[in-house]
Amino acid sequence: MTKPELLAPAGDLEKLKTAIIYGADAVYLGGEAFGLRKASKNFSLDEINEGVIFAHKRGKKVHITLNIVPHNEDMIGLEEYVKNLHEIGVDAVLISDPGMYMRVKNIASNLPIHISTQASVTNSDTINFWKQLGAKRIVLARELSLNEIKNIRRDCPDIELESFVHGAMCMAYSGRCLLSNYMTGRDSNRGDCAHPCRYKYHLVEEKRPGEYFEVIEADEGSFIMNSKDLCMIEHLPRLIEAGIDSLKIEGRVKSQYYVATVVRAYRMALDDYLEDPKNYKFDEKYLNEIKKASYRDFTTGFYFEDTDEQTLSYTHSSYIRDYDFIGIVKSFDKDKKLAKVEQRNKFSVGDHVEVFGPKKDYFTQTIDKIYDENMEEIESAPHPQQTVYLQLKEDVDEYFMLRRRKEEK
Repeated sequence: MTKPELLAPAGDLEKLKTAIIYGADAVYLGGEAFGLRKASKNFSLDEINEGVIFAHKRGKKVHITLNIVPHNEDMIGLEEYVKNLHEIGVDAVLISDPGMYMRVKNIASNLPIHISTQASVTNSDTINFWKQLGAKRIVLARELSLNEIKNIRRDCPDIELESFVHGAMCMAYSGRCLLSNYMTGRDSNRGDCAHPCRYKYHLVEEKRPGEYFEVIEADEGSFIMNSKDLCMIEHLPRLIEAGIDSLKIEGRVKSQYYVATVVRAYRMALDDYLEDPKNYKFDEKYLNEIKKASYRDFTTGFYFEDTDEQTLSYTHSSYIRDYDFIGIVKSFDKDKKLAKVEQRNKFSVGDHVEVFGPKKDYFTQTIDKIYDENMEEIESAPHPQQTVYLQLKEDVDEYFMLRRRKEEK
């Protein structure tokens, strides 16, 4: 059995480092052009270079998104950009458009190309088409079932297959949505989706402007296109047995805390399975850990054909947030058990917190004292990015994080 890659999102340099530290085998990210996530901070070439150096030192990989559906003007600057990526040593680029594919092949013939999910690859013939052109990997369309993926793997044994296992789902086929462009002028196929599928909708009769009727009977409104979030952590063995080489987590616009929490849970669950596949049994604690980051209700999407699971959420489009991310460790003095912490949300003396890091169960403790940068005691840390010092009962390292259940303020 081939060990599958755990592929994580990186919306900026800190998230890239966090994803790798918390267990990702590879990360995917966008530069300042040609990618599908304008809402994330994205990377300058210098930051891509720094990220690649950081990843390669740890034996990890970096994939760059070039997966917009480009108009002619979007191709401007592509040649220089791809040459720079090639010189930096990125491990692959993701492309959805045939014209973009051919240009990149002509610019850097030995640069590995992955075909994006935006290309809507749903059958073996299309995979063989891309393989004959030299593609190394196919990111399968989200609309495929596990049985279909098994058949594709049988027909196409010599190409890498990547599939999404966690994160937001798009209501349009493979993300090819026109709603955002039509309603707001922001083109989702060029990286600027306004997410109108998450809006609250009412019905208006043309002769009664201003009178809004519920489409369904619910006090919260109607969210007729609002998908739940994909979560396949309970089904890792079936994904691997289907022949998926890379397990992809969505979320380049999500927080650093989200990346750490979700990647860590999948890493630990995946390692448990790989250690003893025959006797593996899913531990519910991994799903509970994921729920400590913000999330929508979960679905298994299109993977299981025989399920009657509802993939849409009609009552709300907001995230469920049961925990606050309150700080990240910047350094730790093991002799004094003193952690330098960068605060992210307000916390105070007396708060009961959980402290977690990569591949390690969290521990809990009550905050007895908080020190400012002058080592003076303070009652709370109210200011974002404030640096404080805490004594922790167990050893930690840089990038460990602190969280607090919301009702325990």
